Amino acid sequence: MAEITVGLIKTLRDKTNAGMMDCKAALAEANGDLEEAETILRKKGIADAEKKAGRAAKEGVVAARISEDAKTGILVEVNCETDFVAKNENFQSFVNEILDHIASSDSVDTVDELLTQPFSGDADTLDEFIKAKVGQLGENMGLTRFAKYELGSTGVVASYIHMQGRVGVLVEVATGKAETESSEAFTNFVKDLTLHIAAAQPICIDRDEVPADLVEKEKDIFREQMKDKPAEIIEKIIGGKMGKFYATNCLLEQAFIKDGDKSIKDLIADLEKETGDTVSISRFARYGLGEEAE
Repeated sequence: MAEITVGLIKTLRDKTNAGMMDCKAALAEANGDLEEAETILRKKGIADAEKKAGRAAKEGVVAARISEDAKTGILVEVNCETDFVAKNENFQSFVNEILDHIASSDSVDTVDELLTQPFSGDADTLDEFIKAKVGQLGENMGLTRFAKYELGSTGVVASYIHMQGRVGVLVEVATGKAETESSEAFTNFVKDLTLHIAAAQPICIDRDEVPADLVEKEKDIFREQMKDKPAEIIEKIIGGKMGKFYATNCLLEQAFIKDGDKSIKDLIADLEKETGDTVSISRFARYGLGEEAE
């Protein structure tokens, strides 16, 4: 086998703008033949992918996938540069292939871990598959974020996609009894919940989940706004202002978008009374297209 030198790898990189590791792998496959290695990279769509990677990708789509038994759900944001490509059938197929991969692969916590997983299609890894698509469609594209919920008990995972993929929601709702899952009251509640999350944009389920640094940041803002008042009065006022902050940002305390006189916590209480069961919101994710690219 021909020796794959650093100089040879650099030459191939300069010609193709591909990553160093991709160049090394292509040269190894081509037994050191520079032209053949370049052809390999171009066939895989990796050549020039690195050059495109520097361009802003704020368009794209938020998409979801729910299993037939409603026990597993996936939410992804896949970005590209233009709305034209986002509406292209090839891009839509690309998104579906990413969803297929996440659905069939082992669960991981980060995008970086997901990208290194073996890919079942015409690529060694998910990262290589994405780079190939960048070459084919001519735009910078990528998987920005994802969530995968797998429910091992009674309850459901549900999703909602709004504005043709500009906003997406994934939520996991647990029940105490299996029969509750198929009740009309529960089904309607879950549907309304996904719509509410999309519109109201909560940041967490309850007060306990609000990051401590965010709480202190809000309090500091209020203190600055009232710095001329006595300290004991400031702290009392802050208590009231933080109550409004929680009511605005914590899902359970938010006023329901369809009935402002009831909170989400009130809706759950009504549902539990109607079904004779315990119901709880385990977790949720809400993605707005382009948020992570700002």
